[in-house]
Parts: sequence; C-alpha cells; structure tokens
Amino acid sequence: MNKGEIDNMAKHTFTMSSVTPDTRILARSALGYDWNYFADDETIIFGTDSDATVAWDGDSLNVTSSATELSGTLSVVGATSLGTTEAVSAGTGITTGTGTVYKSSVVKVGGLFETNIYIDLTGLNSNVANDIIGKDATANSHIGQITAAVNGTIVGGYMQCLETPTTGEPDIDLWYADEATGTEDAAISGLSNQTAVLAAGADWTVAANVNMRPITGMPAADKYLYLTGGGGTTDATYDAGKFIIKLYGT
Repeated sequence: MNKGEIDNMAKHTFTMSSVTPDTRILARSALGYDWNYFADDETIIFGTDSDATVAWDGDSLNVTSSATELSGTLSVVGATSLGTTEAVSAGTGITTGTGTVYKSSVVKVGGLFETNIYIDLTGLNSNVANDIIGKDATANSHIGQITAAVNGTIVGGYMQCLETPTTGEPDIDLWYADEATGTEDAAISGLSNQTAVLAAGADWTVAANVNMRPITGMPAADKYLYLTGGGGTTDATYDAGKFIIKLYGT
C-alpha cells in the first residue's frame, strides 16, 4: 500500500505516533504488531455514509450498525448486558412522582418478544375504583405503549407483586386505552376504547399464591397501559408497592 492509497482512505484517523506516515493505517509488523493492528481509540468505518463502525476503546469493542448479524454459535463468558433504544417508556404522570421508580426492557429471542415493566408506586396517588393511578392530578399517567414493532403481538403475560402496596389503594387493576393523556384521579372510562387487561379482584400482597395473576385481556397494538384502583376507594399517596408486569409477544 503506497502513500497515495493511504491518503485516499480519509475516513480512517489514527493517533498512534510511533507509526510512520506511509503506514499510519496499518501498523508494520516491524514495530512488533500484527500487520493489521489498530491502536486504542481507533475506528474502522464501513460504507460511504459511515453505515457501520468498529472501534476498540481500550476496554471494550464497540460495533455500531442498524443491524448486526452473527453466524454460527455465539459463546459468552461472564456477565452479559443487553440494551435497547426501543424499551417501553412511561408518561410524565408516572416518571415525575417523588420516589417513584420505573424501568422497562424488551428483548426478542428467536420469534418471541418479552416485555418487562417494573414500577415502584411510591409517590403516586390512588383514588376511587377505576380511577387512574399516577402523580397527583397529573396527565400522561400511562405506564407505556405497546406496539407490534417493539413488543410483537401480545399473546399472554402476568402481573406480580414484589412489595405489598401501602397507604394507597392495594386493589390495583391493569387497563389499556387509545390515549396517552390519561390523568391521575380521572376515570379510565373517560378514555377511548378502554379495556381491562387484568382485574385483580382483591388486594395485592407478596403472599404466596396471591402475588401473581395472569392477564386476561391482551393489550392491542398502539394502546397505552394504565394502572387503576380496583374495588377500593383509598384516596392517598403510596409509600410502598413494587410490581413487575411481563408480556409475551410473537
């Protein structure tokens, strides 16, 4: 490779000062490196529009592309972290609660989607039966939108109590509706096409055999999920109450 060929590869930039100008893209084996060795913080760019990149930052290999495919068997040793930019997101009527915690994940393995929503109700308010749970009098109190692209077509799932809800209403139901704008203390019936996903029919606790209930109404595509008061009429702010909602899609 001559200097002219190297200069034409303008997208490749390197900081390894010991590499001579004529070989600044590929370090020479005479320096003690493999012929196609790249130093830390260097990036290989593919495609005329930087469609994909591969970089080593000294600690981890970073690959960016719209999709990355591996053929053969993938073997992973040690802890594994799977991240997604398409996880389900709650509305501000949930995320602005004082002490409230909301987390979600969506993974697809083979043809099966698995959606997980975790919520700590601390700081949110309940009211009478079928009223939306959220930050006091705050709109957008949904706990996430279901879409076919991100979550698949929902075919089943369950809701599980990880910590008994206290001070707020402990009988909690799960619904979906068309709009994202539902307000705490407003009736779920005020939203369009509202449908019960799970009616608890009793107070949630962490006691065995009553801390997990299957969903009975499958959330339709593009709908927003809401938690509502069940049979009780407790108008108060939760100081505890942790749940996980798991949905399976195809």
